[in-house]
Amino acid sequence: MTSGVMEPAEAGRERLLRVLAAAAFLVFFQAFMVAPILPQLAAAFGVSPERVGLIVPAYLIPYGAATLVYGLLADRLGVWRVMAGSLAAFAALTALTATANSVAHLAWWRVLTGLGASGIVPLGLVLVSRLFPYEQRGRPLGWLFGAMAGGMAFGSTFGALLEPVVGWRGLFLIVGAAGGGLLLVLMPSRGIIPGATAAGAGLATLFRGYRDLLLSPRGRRTYGFVLLNSMFHSGVFTWLGLYFERRYGLGPVGVGLALLGYGIPGFLLGPVIGRMADRRGRGRLLPVGLFLGSLAAVALILDAPLLLAAVAVTVLSLGYDMTQPLLAGIVTALGGRRPGQAMGLNVCLLFTGFGLGSLLFGWLLRFEFGTTLALFAAAELALAVAAFRLFRSEIPQARGGGP
Repeated sequence: MTSGVMEPAEAGRERLLRVLAAAAFLVFFQAFMVAPILPQLAAAFGVSPERVGLIVPAYLIPYGAATLVYGLLADRLGVWRVMAGSLAAFAALTALTATANSVAHLAWWRVLTGLGASGIVPLGLVLVSRLFPYEQRGRPLGWLFGAMAGGMAFGSTFGALLEPVVGWRGLFLIVGAAGGGLLLVLMPSRGIIPGATAAGAGLATLFRGYRDLLLSPRGRRTYGFVLLNSMFHSGVFTWLGLYFERRYGLGPVGVGLALLGYGIPGFLLGPVIGRMADRRGRGRLLPVGLFLGSLAAVALILDAPLLLAAVAVTVLSLGYDMTQPLLAGIVTALGGRRPGQAMGLNVCLLFTGFGLGSLLFGWLLRFEFGTTLALFAAAELALAVAAFRLFRSEIPQARGGGP
């Protein structure tokens, strides 16, 4: 910076950050626009909501598994090639989903889209670790995770609001076209996207890398919390559309408005939360975020007015915004010369947790929403208690590389 004016390199870095945030927003918009329209999809295909709900993990679990491949490819081939290819696949496959004529057909398109799209978000996170020093990553990570949260919020809301107007096929066509447009916007930033970071490596070397990440105390606790916390949030969120329909008798528009609060805290406060993490330490904020998630689930159990339930959705989102971005910040310090491998594993566990949580919550619904929410709330509360001890070393003094 000179006299308050950005240097060209810094301006380019900030522009790229905005484009990456837009890409993360679109990926999560597409992923979460499905959940609130599960009742409408069930009616369209003549099946139960529980059955059509399988299309959610059909997207999320392959997405999570494929991130391992994309991270390694980026380390070897360069981020630009892999990210551009993934964004192109996302655009094309999302649009082609509109051709589905059965639940099985729809699920297969979701599987393929998950496999094709899964290079976008993890490589965006890798770029943050490459372009920003550790002590400055809170703000850009806040932007990316805030965009993801915004995608959740607007996807769940406008998925419900727009489906009666354009139909579910129209939703997929619109998002596919937006993905193609975003690829064109990304192209001018190609010059500042770093190239490959690692030469070819054998399978033994790759497996050793994963082993080292998972066996180190810092890696083990961080990745473990990424998986379990994502299971909690996805399990609760995926079925909120059905929850509001059954408990409050809401239609698509009402469900969309009730879910609007999910993602708003991260969308508005993501960079602020990131700066707080840089200054106060991730270990101080993580337990608070976990506790807020548990508290929100408990509030949804109560026979409360609709407004209070909508507020609980917002608190649930704040709990996510104070956990997953902070855990990703720790992961950016774990990768060494293979940041793509470390972040690929992070996003793999994140989306695998999303898919498993959705499946588990749906299976437990045989015991009704109250019991299922209570089980998930208790698990998240246990994580909050454990986090006080396990992450106490994640404080500002550890910025140089971490404990």
